[in-house]
Formats: sequence, structure tokens, C-alpha cells
Amino acid sequence: MIPFLDLKGINAQYRAELIEASTRVIDSGWYIQGNECKEFDKEFAEYCGTKYAIGVANGLDALILILRAYKELGIMKDGDEVIVPSNTYIASILAISQNNLVPVLVEPDINTYLIDPSKIEEKITPKTKAILPVHLYGQTCEMDKIEKIAKQYNLKVIEDSAQSHGAYFGDKRSGNLGDASGFSFYPGKNLGALGDSGAVTTNDEELANTIKALGNYGSHKKYENLYKGVNSRLDEMQAAMLRVKLRHLDEEVKKRRDIANYYTKNISNPNIILPIQNSKLNIQNDQNHVWHLFVIRTAKRDELQKYLLDNGIQTLIHYPIPPHKQNAYKEWKNESYPISEQIHDEVLSLPISGVQSLEDTMKIVQVINEF
Repeated sequence: MIPFLDLKGINAQYRAELIEASTRVIDSGWYIQGNECKEFDKEFAEYCGTKYAIGVANGLDALILILRAYKELGIMKDGDEVIVPSNTYIASILAISQNNLVPVLVEPDINTYLIDPSKIEEKITPKTKAILPVHLYGQTCEMDKIEKIAKQYNLKVIEDSAQSHGAYFGDKRSGNLGDASGFSFYPGKNLGALGDSGAVTTNDEELANTIKALGNYGSHKKYENLYKGVNSRLDEMQAAMLRVKLRHLDEEVKKRRDIANYYTKNISNPNIILPIQNSKLNIQNDQNHVWHLFVIRTAKRDELQKYLLDNGIQTLIHYPIPPHKQNAYKEWKNESYPISEQIHDEVLSLPISGVQSLEDTMKIVQVINEF
């Protein structure tokens, strides 16, 4: 069986380094908010090109804390609206509603699956305070157009970079393309921890300090609480694991790009719609896409998935149910987002990772072409 993602194999590449890092943490006697977290925050900020990175418990918390901080700073209040793509993973939307803000869904571009900037402006109202673009599957959104709209209407831009570690737009990386960005280091991400963790990046010192305090029980100083905060901190062990894997992230991305290029050049089945890199970005060397997922589309999705499984190839669907069809948001059940619905009915994610062999990649292509 060719697995969708061989996490054991991915981490085995760095086994010696990971063991050394975990031993360092164990021997330090310091397990929360110690040197590993401090160094990871510094190294990840440098990697993204931002002034600040703040480690948190997970990717959802990263987005929640950004929005919460803007509320504490008086930039947003209950009932304000945040524009978000209608085909994202549910976490992007949960972060908004958990802050008593209102998610306003905007359809994606059917070719790139990214939020369509041409449809944003019509959804802006006096209550709109932010745009939350999601760099879905590892490709950056059209941030120049989004920033132009945000500037015109005095809106914040909050990137959801959970799938786009290392991706570029122009000469800047994901995480440094808006006012703030939320990252997930869930184990399956291109930069994955060995458990849950996440981070916020920003160039705004006041925002960074507010998020840091909010995630530490609302405390900026021990036993003094500025806010009614939460406990959302990156722990020392995961920070140490992430420091090891951050050093290898660009190498991991290069391997993923090689596989994506092979898929793109060799899958020829006319039933399959291949992913398209956004040619509007005019970025050389495919730097805008880090291929967290290689997502194809076909009207025969379920049949293809079964056929691949019968031939020893595991695939996944990201994601089978659009947010507006989820029971959690049953207030949207009568709304229609036809592009998102089509995407969710047709997408299928193929195996892709830094440890996938050329032999396995060739077999996947062969089986798809024979379907």
C-alpha cells in the first residue's frame, strides 16, 4: 500500500536530531516557556521574514488569538464581520465565530481554489473589519489585490498560513504578507511537530505583545493579568522538534515540488483536472506553491478513489463537506455557494511527501492514467 502520508518515514529522516533535541529538553529541567520556545520563535520569525513569531498550542488558537487581540486593542468588537473563503477548512471560520465575530463567506476561483479577490468588495459592509485569506493546499493567494482592497477600506489582513509554510508571494514569504498570520504545525503539515502546536507571525509589536499575554492566561508578568486570557502556549518539547524540522523545511518543499512537477507533466487522463498554479502572480520557479497537498478534481471522484485504493494507493478528500453545509453552521443550510460545492464534490488529494519514492509516484500516475 502506498500511504497518503508516511509520517513515520518523514520523522525517521531526522531521528538522531530529534532524539538529541528531546534529550536536551529533558535534561534542561525546563518544560514550559523556556529556551527552546524562545529560540524557535526567533528562528521562525527570521524564516518568515517577520519581526515577531509567537508559539501557541495549535493553528486554530493562532487565528483565535489574533482576532481576540484585535478586539482587546479596540480594533474589532462583537458583531463585526470578517471575510473568509467559503471552501476553507472549518478552523478558519471557527476562529471568527469563537470571537463573536461574523464570518462572511466569499467564493473561490475554480481554477486555483483560492479566495477570488474580484468577489470580495461586494461583500464589504460598514461592519467589515478584516479579510482572512487562506493559502489553501500550499499556494499563496493574490495578496496584491487583497491588500489593495484592504487598504481602500481600512481592513486588517489576517493570513491563514496553516498549509503554506515557506510559500512566497513576490519576494515575501507566507506569514509576512498581511498584518498577522496564523500557522499550524499539526504533524501532517510541511513543517509538522510531533503533536499539536502553532504560531502567530506579525510585524506589529503591540499585537505581538497582546497575543503573548492572551495565550499566557492574559498575563504579561507572573501573577498579573491584563486580560481574561487562555492557556495556549507552545511547549518546550514541540519547540525543540520544530527547530530540528525547520532546518530541513526548504529541502522538504523542494522534494514536494519535484513530485508535483512529475504529476503535472505525466498525468494525462482526460477525466482529471490537475491543479493550476496561479499564473497571475508572475512568480518564477514555482515559489508561490509549497504543495502541502496535490489536489486533483474529477466528476468521478468516488469511483477514482476506490479504484486507487483497490490498486494499493491511499488518497484523502480535503474536504468532503463545505463549511456552509456543516451542522455546526446550520444557520447557513439554505445558502448556496455553487463553486465551493462543486470543489468539495470533486477534489481528491494524491500522496505527496519528502519521502515518497519515484517508483511510487510513477505507479500512482500509471494507475490514474489507466482509470
